[in-house]
Amino acid sequence: MEYTRTKQPQQATDNVCPAAPPPLPPLPGPATNWGQKGLFRMSGSLPVRGFSYVPTATRDLWDNLFDGGNESDVTIKTENGGIIYAHANVLSMASPVLRGMLKRSKGFGRKRSITIRGAPEDAVRVFIRFLYSSRYGQEDMKEFALQLLVLSHAFAVPQLKQICEMQLENGLLTTENVADVFQLALLCDAPRLSLISHRMILRNFKAVSATEGWKAMKTSHPVLEKELLESVIDEENMQKERIRKANDRKIYVQLYEAMEALVHICRDGCKTIGPHDKDFKEDQKPCKYAACKGIELLVRHFAGCKLRVPGGCVHCKRMWQLLELHSRLCVDSSLCRVPLCMLKNI
Repeated sequence: MEYTRTKQPQQATDNVCPAAPPPLPPLPGPATNWGQKGLFRMSGSLPVRGFSYVPTATRDLWDNLFDGGNESDVTIKTENGGIIYAHANVLSMASPVLRGMLKRSKGFGRKRSITIRGAPEDAVRVFIRFLYSSRYGQEDMKEFALQLLVLSHAFAVPQLKQICEMQLENGLLTTENVADVFQLALLCDAPRLSLISHRMILRNFKAVSATEGWKAMKTSHPVLEKELLESVIDEENMQKERIRKANDRKIYVQLYEAMEALVHICRDGCKTIGPHDKDFKEDQKPCKYAACKGIELLVRHFAGCKLRVPGGCVHCKRMWQLLELHSRLCVDSSLCRVPLCMLKNI
């Protein structure tokens, strides 16, 4: 009698990553949707809000499955003749690229073989372990962050790719590796990481341009190096323009305050100086104009200077400039009490 044996699909268990947790599975046992996202109900129980927690024992189980290689049916060949044993069902469910490679692979019986090159064997082992239990060691991430970024992009594992980007952004990105990270970010379609790397290169160009990564990029990607150099020049020009505008703004503010103080002295009087018909009080309030002290000294000098000729006295020349500027800006010169304000109508 012929019969067909249906092979039960093996369910992959997602897990929480300390750095960037992926979506979590529901609690074990029969469950039904409760209607809202984040609500689920166990059979015969009240609704629970939130997400399930996968215990450490479950993650250890998946790690042991990978470490032990029990019933493994895939052989992964790496650089320098390294071999890693894995399970086709796990790899196929974790990565669509690996699924396609397994479909095309050839082997003896149930055993299939695939090759992953371009990364050290230890980096590939960390990558495959992540596919099983969503775990990674912090030391492994420090050592293989760039290789894991490339592997996660090449084999379409977005959770690991996101973790690699975040780890690089939050401490692993340095002036020594930023040139390499920038190139990989462009190749691996990581726009945020490429932008952060680009800004770091611009801020620390002198140190970055002396690294081995920059020298290698200069040889392998001269066009990219040229673009970065142009960006550095543009950034320097923009910085100069920002400084120029800041200085212009500072001068404008100083002139504005000087104009206000001049009008205040000529109209209301300040401390011991003011219009001839102004009565000063000993208990008058402190002046609120910051430029009044300087303008007061300038007015006193202008009133008593014997060299008030064009170019004869620097201080008098500055006073003439203030009076001329005020006369050009004054709205109603007929009511203005600043001396020589009527000059603009002459």
